[in-house]
Amino acid sequence: MMKATEPTLCRTVELNDLAWIDFPAALSVGGIRWKLLNVAPELGSWAAIFDCPAGSSFASHHHIGPGEYYLTRGRMEIRGGIDAGGETVTAPAYGYEATSAFHGKTYFPIDSEFYMTFLGPLQFVDEPGGPTKALVTWDAAEAAWLAGQG
Repeated sequence: MMKATEPTLCRTVELNDLAWIDFPAALSVGGIRWKLLNVAPELGSWAAIFDCPAGSSFASHHHIGPGEYYLTRGRMEIRGGIDAGGETVTAPAYGYEATSAFHGKTYFPIDSEFYMTFLGPLQFVDEPGGPTKALVTWDAAEAAWLAGQG
């Protein structure tokens, strides 16, 4: 992936040309890996694909801006899954996350993979209204991706 500071009118990413890297451990558990596919500073957006092993999860977070995802394989439990009043999504599935959506935990009970476009940052917290652990903006996502390249 090219850096956002490099001018271009079109970006194409061959997924097999990118190596999976570990998603920051402070923001996930269970070995989630990712590939950053695009950042768009003019929109404040970023897009990535995630590989989520069985038993992995993302830490609690707010969507500061909306996002759209496509679950290509596996199953995802959002806000505790259907048994806890949340959602259980089985691939193939599309989902939309509204601005201010909160996820106490996004859990993957089986090996899963999904693509997501974030139209704004993610605010990672321990609990709703609690202090911010991390604010992942397009440029923070790009910095984490570049740092993970070794």
